[in-house]
Amino acid sequence: MAAATTSRRGPGAMDDENLTFETSPGVEVISSFDQMGIRDDLLRGIYAYGFEKPSAIQQRAVLPIISGRDVIAQAQSGTGKTSMISLSVCQIVDTAVREVQALILSPTRELAAQTERVMLAIGDFINIQVHACIGGKSIGEDIRKLEHGVHVVSGTPGRVCDMIKRRTLRTRAIKLLILDEADEMLGRGFKDQIYDVYRYLPPELQVCLISATLPHEILEMTSKFMTDPVRILVKRDELTLEGIKQFFVAVEKEEWKFDTLCDLYDTLTITQAVIFCNTKRKVDWLTERMRSNNFTVSAMHGDMPQKERDAIMGEFRSGATRVLITTDVSLVINYDLPNNRELYIHRIGRSGRFGRKGVAINFVKKEDIRILRDIEQYYSTQIDEMPMNVADLI
Repeated sequence: MAAATTSRRGPGAMDDENLTFETSPGVEVISSFDQMGIRDDLLRGIYAYGFEKPSAIQQRAVLPIISGRDVIAQAQSGTGKTSMISLSVCQIVDTAVREVQALILSPTRELAAQTERVMLAIGDFINIQVHACIGGKSIGEDIRKLEHGVHVVSGTPGRVCDMIKRRTLRTRAIKLLILDEADEMLGRGFKDQIYDVYRYLPPELQVCLISATLPHEILEMTSKFMTDPVRILVKRDELTLEGIKQFFVAVEKEEWKFDTLCDLYDTLTITQAVIFCNTKRKVDWLTERMRSNNFTVSAMHGDMPQKERDAIMGEFRSGATRVLITTDVSLVINYDLPNNRELYIHRIGRSGRFGRKGVAINFVKKEDIRILRDIEQYYSTQIDEMPMNVADLI
């Protein structure tokens, strides 16, 4: 693992000078993990996980959180917020005390489970115990885990509230509450449960709120239970496409996409790539077709059981397969252009994060040109025709 870059930026690093940030006075920008005062065994976990340089939001928000301030961070998916949360919580928690010290509430089971996974990975060397307390999983398992003792609970408001009321989730040692995607939680009608959970927490509580938008309801919430919060607001579109080179390949017919993909493979000795399709059926079809052409690939979609997904991710991380439908990679291929422009950023906005090089290649049929131009305009970005030397850019 390369050592962290200091303030000098590595190749393809996000160009933070071009980002629009509004922050409270006194917020420092800290451009390397080494300078954040993070304990050594946690730094080991961060680098082992593959992070080299903090993302723009991490450079601004980690220090205020770990120094105990209340923080409002306006940040979306793809900006490194989940790892920002995980890193800050791992730093704050005292692993010698087997009690819940941090509580993270998320709007969906998937996000709560993802936060648990990232935290366990980053906190591998500090032996942090995390439990995802989410609906749809066995209550008995929750009770067993919580009785045994964990340091952090990442969960959805309904189940967390239930566990607190059963007195299985003891709140006396909780010093940090994080509301992740707070606007989404309010949109899903969790407001009463959030207030309910808050009532059970100790008075000397640090609160961090992360939200893509800051509607009136959020601001009302912050005035009710935050003390002099540090505000860090960042615009999504500028942040997540920064540092990602985007190209398109004109493909006349749907049938020609496959040959185009095979040609790309001949020019690129791809280390790891992700290919997005618009339907699960297409994912299965393309996987089958690539395998019959002797490409080693893995496929992943929402219908698969979590165990299988974890196994596939393991294969991919170990380098046993080069191609996968997933998130953190250096090359994204949109075999199908996504149906809406918001989805575009969710797919490709992950490839260039944490200062790695990112390249996105879009297969575009004649009828897709309009969507492509719409995406360009919406994100004020440029998507050029793919150059011959694309291999040098990856």
